Amino acid sequence: MSAIDPRSAPHHTERTVGDTTVVELRGEIDIFTAPHIAAQLEALTAGPHPDLVLDLRSMAFIDCTGLGVLCRARNRAVARHGRLRLVTDNRSFRRILRIVGLAGVFELHPSLSTVLTPATEEVTAPAAGG
Repeated sequence: MSAIDPRSAPHHTERTVGDTTVVELRGEIDIFTAPHIAAQLEALTAGPHPDLVLDLRSMAFIDCTGLGVLCRARNRAVARHGRLRLVTDNRSFRRILRIVGLAGVFELHPSLSTVLTPATEEVTAPAAGG
């Protein structure tokens, strides 16, 4: 098994804005990086009423394994009466979602400002690993 290219390894930052957790994912979400990201998202959706925003604007690549991770995180959030929103301005990613029939499943936003209200107080939380 080959090592993960450090340039494509997933990195993330987490912060809390009001009751919403914003996670910026950077790098690639693929078969090699998905387990790490899935574990992070599982922890973030473990409580009741999770409100999670995934900022994917710095994501370089996603494969079907990565799409599965996003779907499981969304389903887990919804099952706990919460929500998961995706921020992406990437036309290719939006096209992939349309092609695989997931465009209507996810709540998509082009920027964080369309998801978060500017009056909400921001508190920065350190990211666990990355």
